[in-house]
Amino acid sequence: MTKHSTVWGSWLLAGALAFGSGGVGCARHHYYRVYDPYYNDYHVWNDGELVYYRQWAREYHDPGRDFRKLRPEEQKEYWTWRHGQGEQPR
Repeated sequence: MTKHSTVWGSWLLAGALAFGSGGVGCARHHYYRVYDPYYNDYHVWNDGELVYYRQWAREYHDPGRDFRKLRPEEQKEYWTWRHGQGEQPR
């Protein structure tokens, strides 16, 4: 192996590590839209919606469960509760 290839390999490894660790920090900021079939509207699932979901989950269900893992009837309970809470994040 030449000195040039060793330096190039070191830079490549450093770049890969920097890119990989940078992506982890941003993972919690990947928002998505959730369709509410009971009210025929969409909600942006972001930090604001998580505040409402966590409140509902603490009061009625297991707060550690991801919304997408809830049974359809539990999701309906959430949307019914959520629409009674006022402001709807979009």
